[in-house]
Amino acid sequence: MASTAIHDTAVLTHHDHGHEHGHHKETFITKYIFSQDHKMIAKQFLITGIIMAVIAMFLSVLFRLQLGWPDKNFPILETFLGKWAEGGRIRPDFYLALVTIHGTMMVFFVLTAGLSGTFSNLLIPLQLGARDMASPFLNMLSYWFFFTACMIMMGSFFVQTGPASAGWTIYPPLSAIPKAIPGSGLGMTLWLISMILFVASSLMGALNYISTVLNMRTKGMDMWRMPLTIWAFFLTAILGVLSFPVLVSGVVLLIFDRSFGTSFYLSDIVVQGEVLPNQGGSPILWQHLFWFLGHPEVYIVIMPALGITSEVIATNSRKPIFGYHAMVYSLIGITILSFIVWGHHMFITGMNPFLGGVFMITTLIIAVPSAVKTFNYLATLWRGNIRFTPAMLFAIGLVSFFISGGLTGIFLGNAALDINLHDTYFVVAHFHLVMGSAAIFGMLCGVYHWFPKMFGRLMDEKLGYLHFWLTFIGAYLVFFPMHFMGLDGVPRRYYAFTEFEFMKEWLTVNTFISWAAIISALAQVAFLWNFFYSIFYGKKSSQNPWESNTMEWTAPVEHLHGNWPGEIPTVYRWPYDYSKPGHDDDFIPQTVPFSQTMSSNLPHDFEGNAESERIQQEWDSKYAADKVEQGIN
Repeated sequence: MASTAIHDTAVLTHHDHGHEHGHHKETFITKYIFSQDHKMIAKQFLITGIIMAVIAMFLSVLFRLQLGWPDKNFPILETFLGKWAEGGRIRPDFYLALVTIHGTMMVFFVLTAGLSGTFSNLLIPLQLGARDMASPFLNMLSYWFFFTACMIMMGSFFVQTGPASAGWTIYPPLSAIPKAIPGSGLGMTLWLISMILFVASSLMGALNYISTVLNMRTKGMDMWRMPLTIWAFFLTAILGVLSFPVLVSGVVLLIFDRSFGTSFYLSDIVVQGEVLPNQGGSPILWQHLFWFLGHPEVYIVIMPALGITSEVIATNSRKPIFGYHAMVYSLIGITILSFIVWGHHMFITGMNPFLGGVFMITTLIIAVPSAVKTFNYLATLWRGNIRFTPAMLFAIGLVSFFISGGLTGIFLGNAALDINLHDTYFVVAHFHLVMGSAAIFGMLCGVYHWFPKMFGRLMDEKLGYLHFWLTFIGAYLVFFPMHFMGLDGVPRRYYAFTEFEFMKEWLTVNTFISWAAIISALAQVAFLWNFFYSIFYGKKSSQNPWESNTMEWTAPVEHLHGNWPGEIPTVYRWPYDYSKPGHDDDFIPQTVPFSQTMSSNLPHDFEGNAESERIQQEWDSKYAADKVEQGIN
């Protein structure tokens, strides 16, 4: 703690000096573009993530048009897409490109960078009592690497052969042979470059988050007083640091196969009658490298959303979070176990059955900490004095998706069942509920809850309710029927189901799903209007509009690069002292000493007498000693 105190003093001195001599010289570029303030960088990640989400959603609507009405022409598509939609119908190769880029954008750019980049940046310094991130400059670079990755990925739509087309998992040989299909050419190269930049961004961000959590907590903020949001962001960053480099190594080998004639993933390949010289490689190697990142990536996506949900549910239930330590240990358990389950994506690759059994056991075990979190959410909600804010509704929606989507994961985690369900719509339904919808709801929950902290204004509640109900109902209408399609063996990523008799019975269901997807997409207009309008014209927010306990609400509403003017507050308690018996208010911020709440917890007939004063003095001396010790150690 001594290093923390020294750092705070040094940064405070630097902040005061800058405020006196350089604050008014800040330009538009240094404040809004190349900003090193973690709060501005959080806004940059959020708005970029929202734009990427809108683009990815638009791509999904395009391929849902094809799936819902496979024999119908839409002349407007040819107007906007040109050769990729000749005659008003999307070409099969472009359909695969749409699926590929939609998945890539949602998983990496929206649910990883948009979610973690926004809320880790915003909340880690504010909830821990730090002036800024450990390295503000590295933080700025993290955003601009991410932004560049987004631009390169979008640029692939404007190359002659089109964007990458191999599914978001980019399996060889389609990704390893540039002449395999049009989407294996320059667009694939741009995909690989974009992902390397994205991973560099993620690593810079993750190292910053870990350093800040370990070294820059304010006085009194030990690890067991951290909000669950910080635990989730911290463990997510550790996951990223350990797993993302493996994807980079896989991508580098893929670039070698594409450009330098190596055979890491290729062997015995024939393209248009030509036998390629590649020998000895295996596409299964790519699957091992990709899914060693890919399954931790699922938790890199969902854990920040779970942390946000913990905070919002406790705040709006007006109750302490149920089982704080169990929640932390379950997050740690998920972090460790997520590295030893990747093989369940590969049950049908010819894996040794014994090894498949091992992966099946670890997959089913990881359901235990997930179930602990679900139980703790429900127990916190039980008999709570619940305030149904839009943020709270999205938090409860996340719990719903986490339960329904998690239950279907038990089917896919069983090696014998997975043989029948692999690469069917059952898989699409499962991960869109448990990872896609749940994480999106966690992100939206955080936006509604911390919007006042980011912009000093409130979003409109009625539009928030409209947004929630249309999105919640729409998500279930889109993804729930897909389970039954998968059980019937309908494969995913197919361009049309009109060529197969047993699939034709699902054409009506596909039309229904497409309508539900279009209506759900239109529902996001309510959110976009609410978000951007409220930034400028929303109702002014008070400093602590949700009456929350965590430290970010003690910082002024007007943004200072340094967060708190003067000394950073000291922390005395955990972040979930809600509805404490005997206390006048139903919340006690972390910065309130125990001695200030002791008298209100004493019986009224003891107040003012000698016994009461003696107990009060004992509390005062005890926590004064604690404060001194925290300042020294």
